[in-house]
Amino acid sequence: MIFLASKGKNFFTLFTSTFYISAVTFGGGYVIVPVMKKRFVDELKWIDEDEMLNLIAIAQSSPGAMAVNASLLIGYTVCGFFGALLSVLGTVLPPLITISIISMFYQAFRENVIVQAVMRGMQAGVCAVISDVVYGMIAKVAGGKKIMPNVIMIGAFIATYVFKVNVILIILTCALLGVIWPFINRERSSKDDIS
Repeated sequence: MIFLASKGKNFFTLFTSTFYISAVTFGGGYVIVPVMKKRFVDELKWIDEDEMLNLIAIAQSSPGAMAVNASLLIGYTVCGFFGALLSVLGTVLPPLITISIISMFYQAFRENVIVQAVMRGMQAGVCAVISDVVYGMIAKVAGGKKIMPNVIMIGAFIATYVFKVNVILIILTCALLGVIWPFINRERSSKDDIS
């Protein structure tokens, strides 16, 4: 974790960053991931790319909205408990404000041809962004030197796509593997040291 010198400034930057990202990003958690990565990894350099990938994996496997989970984890990693609160607040306020305004004019928005066309266009954009995120995550895992993440990724895909295994079971299995794998590696390395 990177030491942050000016807490007040970082709290403000964290809140405004998550507020802005949430306000301009449509399509849910997978769409917000590359924007968060660009802001917190590339621009601010508060966390590194591997840590971001780990936080996103935890956010995906936790219950609740992925965007909120990701902002909570990033906020906690960067600025502790209050950072988590501020980043979650910054993430939930824009949709809350937008939905409150839209609910007042729901009928007019629903029947408007332009709004319907914009929504269809946004669906296509969301599809492209999600494809980019998936490609980036696959490239990151496949480009690594470890075999186990590749085996897990391919196994999870086959279990979901071919055998139609429930996603909850896949997440629980991967979590169990994540807990057990370090112990297996430790035993192997101790056996290698003995021989």
